[in-house]
Amino acid sequence: MTEHTLKAHGEDLDNLTAEVARLGGLAEAEVSDAIQAIARRDVALAQSVIGRDERLDALEAEVERAAIRVIALRQLMADDLRRAVAAMKIASNLERCGDLAKNIAKRAIVIAEAEPITPLTRSIERMGRLVVGRLKDVLDAFASADKARAISVWSRDQEVDELYDSLFRELLTYMMGDPRMIGACAHLLFVAKNLERIGDHATNIAEIVHYQITGTDVGSPRPKLDFFTREPE
Repeated sequence: MTEHTLKAHGEDLDNLTAEVARLGGLAEAEVSDAIQAIARRDVALAQSVIGRDERLDALEAEVERAAIRVIALRQLMADDLRRAVAAMKIASNLERCGDLAKNIAKRAIVIAEAEPITPLTRSIERMGRLVVGRLKDVLDAFASADKARAISVWSRDQEVDELYDSLFRELLTYMMGDPRMIGACAHLLFVAKNLERIGDHATNIAEIVHYQITGTDVGSPRPKLDFFTREPE
C-alpha cells in the first residue's frame, strides 16, 4: 500500500470521525434543550427541538453513506475497518437519541399546559444533566479514541437506572396522593423513561468505542440495576 493511499485512508476516516462528532454535538444539544424546555416550561424551545430533528436524521444518513463508501472504495481492514463500522453504529445510536429528545420535547409542550410540579421537574432536570454528561463523555472518548474514558462511561450505567428508579417511585407517590396529577405525572414518567434509554445508548456507544480501539468486547455483563420486574440486560 503506497504512502498516498495510506494518507487518503486517514483523511477519509478523519472526515468520518468529524461528521460523527458533529452529529453527536447536535444530539447532545437536542437532549439538553428538551430537558431545559421542561424545566422552564418553554414551548418555543420544545418546538425548536422537534424541528431540528430532521437535520439530525439527514446527517446520520450522510454518515452511513460515507462509511459504506469508504469501506467499499478503500477496501479497509483491521483497525481502519473497525473505525468505519464504529462510526456508522455510533451515528445510528445518536439518531435514536435525537428521536428520544424529540419525544421529550413533545411531552414538554403538554406539561407546560399543566400545573407546575416543581419538585418533579427538578428531579427530571437532575436526571437529564446526568444523561447529557454521559453522552458528552462518551463522544469525547470516541473523538480522542480514549478507551479508559469509554469504560468509565460504561461502568456508570447503573447511575441512570438508580435515578430512574427513584423518580418512578416519586411519581407514583404523587399520583396516588392526588389523582388530578396523574396526567402530568404520566408524561413525566415517559420523559424519565426516554432519558433512561438515552443513557443506554451512551453505554452502547461506549461499548462500540471499546471494540473500535481494542478489537474485543468489554468482556463482562453490563452493570444494570434490577428493580421491580426488570431483569439485568
